[in-house]
Amino acid sequence: MRISDIAAWFNGDVVGDGSTEITRVAKIEEAGPNEITFLANPKYEKFLAQTTASAVLVARSVDRSRLPARANLAFVLVDDPYLAFLTVLKRLTPVVDPLPHGIHSTAVVAPTAKIGKNVSLGAYVVVGEGASVGNETRIGHGSVIGPYAEIGEQCSLHANVVVYQQCRLANRVVIHSGTVVGSDGFGFAPKPDGTYEKIPQLGIVVIEDDVEIGSNCSIDRATIGETVIKRGVKLDNLIQVAHNVTIGENTVLAAQVGISGSTKIGSQNKIGGQVGIAGHLEIADDTTMLAQSGISKSVKEKGKVLFGYPAKEQGKAARIEAALRSLPELILEVRSLHEEIARLKNRLEKNGTESK
Repeated sequence: MRISDIAAWFNGDVVGDGSTEITRVAKIEEAGPNEITFLANPKYEKFLAQTTASAVLVARSVDRSRLPARANLAFVLVDDPYLAFLTVLKRLTPVVDPLPHGIHSTAVVAPTAKIGKNVSLGAYVVVGEGASVGNETRIGHGSVIGPYAEIGEQCSLHANVVVYQQCRLANRVVIHSGTVVGSDGFGFAPKPDGTYEKIPQLGIVVIEDDVEIGSNCSIDRATIGETVIKRGVKLDNLIQVAHNVTIGENTVLAAQVGISGSTKIGSQNKIGGQVGIAGHLEIADDTTMLAQSGISKSVKEKGKVLFGYPAKEQGKAARIEAALRSLPELILEVRSLHEEIARLKNRLEKNGTESK
């Protein structure tokens, strides 16, 4: 594939020789001859001078005078170099398909289960009584679909995924290995003798279209009603979603986020790694929660950027953090001033005594 051919995919402009053949994609700091890379973040601009890549995808708005001129290096100017790189990556990189094709002989399908057209079930998959699996869905080795669970069309469940009884997945849902959908919520009532009575978890989990869930996540079933993951939500690995939580459309969550019970998160939220969100809260649309923040109260206004514990608006949190860094020096300064005041006080008292 020539550089000029790749540029044509995006109506891109080529600066340099567009006839070089491209065989692979690579990161800008590692790319070599016959490889294409991209520059979307200014902090990686330093690698332009040293890269041995044959082509670099850059934004149309780039200052061309800053692009190094070398005979063996071409630049492809596009609207969005990151999205363009993703397209090139998909087209040039062969993908090893980890999911099965067809129904393995060891799969166990209950007599009352409904299996759609062109469904694939890997080795030792179990589909329970009354469950349904939609057309063209593929379920990896060792996965379990519980009784009366519903899996939509064109879903991809990787190896060792568990969907508990009665939970519902819509269409084109992707779930990676080790994730459990519909386990009991954490509900225990304290008793007078200091022990705990388990609260029955009788609800379900509903996952809407085009959701992708990473590996080793836990999505708890509702106590009563539904835990809901809405359309287009993307979850990273190792995320805990408690009972009766709702996550709004197109919200993205990084690894190790924990959401406590009955919290309602709006659409288009961006939640950084290791964020903890308390229970029974409401989070407005378009909220950004930076990594390791602790959300202890509801967020009513949309568009806020939060940071810290307890979480505050980013600007205020940054000022507090800056003040805390100066705290040791401020303590020394206050101590010094206190000592100086004591000396002045003693001097004044001494002068007052001598004048009598």
